[in-house]
Amino acid sequence: MTAQIIDGKAFAAKVRGQVAEHVTRLKTEHGITPGLAVVLVGEDPASQVYVRSKGKMTVEVGMNSYEHKLDANVSEVDLLALIDRLNSDPEVHGILVQLPLPGHLDEDLVINSIDPAKDVDGFHISNVGLLGTGQKSMVPCTPLGCLMMLRDHHGSLSGMDAVVIGRSNIVGKPMAQLLLNDSCTVTIAHSRTKDLPDVVRRADIVVAAVGRPEMVPGDWIKAGATVIDVGINRVDAPEKGEGKTRLVGDCHYDSCAEVAGAITPVPGGVGPMTIACLLANTVTACCRANDVAEPEGLTA
Repeated sequence: MTAQIIDGKAFAAKVRGQVAEHVTRLKTEHGITPGLAVVLVGEDPASQVYVRSKGKMTVEVGMNSYEHKLDANVSEVDLLALIDRLNSDPEVHGILVQLPLPGHLDEDLVINSIDPAKDVDGFHISNVGLLGTGQKSMVPCTPLGCLMMLRDHHGSLSGMDAVVIGRSNIVGKPMAQLLLNDSCTVTIAHSRTKDLPDVVRRADIVVAAVGRPEMVPGDWIKAGATVIDVGINRVDAPEKGEGKTRLVGDCHYDSCAEVAGAITPVPGGVGPMTIACLLANTVTACCRANDVAEPEGLTA
């Protein structure tokens, strides 16, 4: 068996197209332009690249982009004051504080200072609780992207056996909750799970989000299962030359693709969906703030 490749790059382009259509509708029918504010503290190179990409795509779909770049030594008081101003700004519908933050800043305090209705990352404790109880919430972007791809591939997920490898607050736990809400039977596995290969082998859906390069080999995968690989790991690639690296997922792609029914590649799988879902969440937040019908298919 050769797995069908789930093309996250193409799917993300489709989602961004849907977002652009809804942005146009909001402008023409309601005179509203969704706005996304991104706060970057410090000069971490990876974060800078990510923020630039977010800003570019925000503008491309017709939304307003507001970037706030602060010194790495900014005080917690000043950062919270900025977030408070953004919470009160009616032109800003989504707020994202780029993580990680410098060590002197309390990430939980900062995240929970964001208005939950504008928390397009879905990390605020109120959104975590709403998602966990099956209520309307802002949904974390990466798990939302995984769910969209699974729904697109399978249609209904009802009754399927799903294993999520990883228990992080950002991916593992919300992913499990989303799958539960879609009537899957869900197991959250992790580094201390006994007989982990056997646990994974019974799954119709495997979501790998453990942060260990190529941890999941093909002989852990049930024939015909769908594999969603969230991992993005940089490893040495001596075959490319001295000091060269390459990106791999948490699954060993070649061996998993031999037995899976469908699989996401790395790169080009889950990664592109994260920003697409950030844009989708901003449109959803804008619609909710203005009592306008939410776009279908862009949230859980």
